[in-house]
Amino acid sequence: MKVKSQIADIITPTGVMRTYIHSPVVAKNVTETKYPAILFYSEIFQQTGPIESAAKIIASHGYVVLVPEVFHELNPIGTILAYDDAGRDKGNTDKAAKDVQGYDTDNAAMIDYIKQQTWYNGNIGAMGFCIGGHLAFRAALQPEIKGTACLYATDLHALTIPNKPGQHSMERLDDISGEMLMIWGKQDNHIPTAGRAQVYAKMTEADLTFTWHEFNAQHAFMRDGDERYDAQTSLLCYQLALNLFGRTL
Repeated sequence: MKVKSQIADIITPTGVMRTYIHSPVVAKNVTETKYPAILFYSEIFQQTGPIESAAKIIASHGYVVLVPEVFHELNPIGTILAYDDAGRDKGNTDKAAKDVQGYDTDNAAMIDYIKQQTWYNGNIGAMGFCIGGHLAFRAALQPEIKGTACLYATDLHALTIPNKPGQHSMERLDDISGEMLMIWGKQDNHIPTAGRAQVYAKMTEADLTFTWHEFNAQHAFMRDGDERYDAQTSLLCYQLALNLFGRTL
């Protein structure tokens, strides 16, 4: 499907959250079409070119994809950080400054927005890369989320994101009711083997419904244009995510 893009400024308890919405183009002879929604979470750099392209790939398969500015409280609307040392430092500073409960209110605000849209078909999923993989995992705590794809999710194995006692994502696994897809790079220097094993063990102990895939790839291997980019493996991962969404949404 062809894709169109628009912007929605969604009100959250912590301020206005610019959200980029990518959706299928409805044929002229179709009066009304309803679609599932995907909450789509970026890396620390917010909606860069590669993230926008990835969101449009999913949208082109018949989903309305919402990409929020994950650090909207900490930056002017429209902020996009560069893939360089300065951008990385700023993004990591923002990650360390935002309490994890802020993402919960962001998720609730997006879900409320989706429920008011005429195109909404009643089904919502989530997907994200890097910190966005963690944020997609966090979104799965919301009861409306039926399928979640987490791509090399950082900080699940460590208590490095600000949170209140008992509120870390791995301490709330009982709140997850949808199916999970977990994808990792075995050569990812941000997520060690022991960390992945810890996440796997806790998800298994919680009896979550999930699939688990580890590829011989580095961190950010799905970021088109990066020297670590693995196009062939990325294609497989998109197919895995679309398989999940096709079954659950």
